[in-house]
Amino acid sequence: MKAASNQLFTIILLALLAGLTFLLQNAVDRDPTVNDGKKRHDPDAMAEHFEIRRFDHAGQLKYRLRAPYLEHFPDDDSTELRQPRLFAQRPDGEPLTLSADHARTDSGAETVYLRGNVVVTRPGIAGQTDTVARMPDLTVQPDLGQAHTDSPVHIDRGTSWLSGIGMRLDNDAATFTLLSQVRGSHIRQREPQ
Repeated sequence: MKAASNQLFTIILLALLAGLTFLLQNAVDRDPTVNDGKKRHDPDAMAEHFEIRRFDHAGQLKYRLRAPYLEHFPDDDSTELRQPRLFAQRPDGEPLTLSADHARTDSGAETVYLRGNVVVTRPGIAGQTDTVARMPDLTVQPDLGQAHTDSPVHIDRGTSWLSGIGMRLDNDAATFTLLSQVRGSHIRQREPQ
């Protein structure tokens, strides 16, 4: 009986040593945990009441982006803005104004994602009424002068209106293109006498 208990003790001791060896090997093989904050989405820079201006190759102003508050995030090189206003210049007229509750830019600020109460205002020409488009979100490529959304859009111009789902905007061509389910009403305004 004593020999059987010695053999059992030896087997249990060997199993325990094998288990501890396995745990120790796993602890050694793990990658060291780096706590440098790069995997967290924390801002590294903030600005209040700022304005960014972008110029073309000829030195002409292309657009201005202004907001009361900005935060930059180093993990994905994105920027979050509160109540942004983008003024996109046109070669032959007043700038197109885009505003929203919030915006995010990608790395390099080539694309601006506007969200929450997006309003696009194109000033009227020669005394005409402004054209105002409203939508929940809009993706803008300011360097290209283009924007688009797949969301519902409502456009007003005086007493006339259009609505639809999805829109493409080309600032250089001065066009709004609604993509589907377009409805509207056009009421001709009287000319002043």
